[in-house]
Amino acid sequence: MNNIIGNSSAGITALVVLIFAIVLITMMVKSIPQGEEWTVERFGRYTRTLKPGLAFLIPIMDKVGAKINMMETVLDIESQEVITKDNAMVAADAVAFYQVIDAAQAAYEVRDLERALSNLSMTNIRSVLGSMDLDESLSNRDMINHKLLSVIDQASNPWGVKVTRVEIKDLSPPPDISEAMARQMKAERTKRADILQAEGLKQSAILKAEGEREAQIREAEGRKEAAFLDAEARERQARAEAAATTMVSEAIAAGNIQAINYFVAQKYTEALRDIAASPNSKTIMIPLEATGLIGSIAGVADISKAVLNGGSKSGKTAGKA
Repeated sequence: MNNIIGNSSAGITALVVLIFAIVLITMMVKSIPQGEEWTVERFGRYTRTLKPGLAFLIPIMDKVGAKINMMETVLDIESQEVITKDNAMVAADAVAFYQVIDAAQAAYEVRDLERALSNLSMTNIRSVLGSMDLDESLSNRDMINHKLLSVIDQASNPWGVKVTRVEIKDLSPPPDISEAMARQMKAERTKRADILQAEGLKQSAILKAEGEREAQIREAEGRKEAAFLDAEARERQARAEAAATTMVSEAIAAGNIQAINYFVAQKYTEALRDIAASPNSKTIMIPLEATGLIGSIAGVADISKAVLNGGSKSGKTAGKA
């Protein structure tokens, strides 16, 4: 009986020792996952930071203080109403990206890091937008993001945090302001359209005037050229008539009275041509002595022959001399 009790006590003791050893090993050996860092506290005081991998602690004396995520984290900043410099109300919401670079500072310099970053971001959004007009805030997103990033990163630096980006997701003015802005935009576009149309009409009028001017210049040059050619034709005609008159005069001086019939036949045929070309003439009955006209033409032919013969004789006489 005593042996059985002694064996049971020894078994219980061994079991207790085994459990205690397992607990000690569990408390002593820690496996830190990638992307995290753990702080170690000895009797409640921070001593060191455990990096990813396998680490050993002194049981009972050391314990894990805080488990800090070292990866870049997205922080949604809730929407809030902001009053701009010109007293316009806009609803603004944003998003921030941050990364813990010092686990000890993130664990012991601030309580509730995400809440602190969110409130800090909201405060600076109100400050930045409150110093700008509505039109300026709506058209300068990049400048607002740059200012917020600079201010928030500098303010959160003692917390062991690096703010990488701050982006304004939306700026929503009230419906009445949106409607007024839409009317203003429409008026501006109508104004630009009217200006462009006026410029087009101006250019069209200028080009039309230049075209008319060029046409008038070319027309004047054409009239000038036509007048020059007309004058030259009249001059040639006058020379021909003068030559004919000289020829007839020489024939009359030589005693050939048929030369007079040249001018009579010429005027006669011109009168018949004008009568026939008249637009009001239908049928014309004119007594015409064909023999007289033929005789006149024959007289002209005789005159021409006589002149030609006289010219050839004078040439021969000049040659003999």
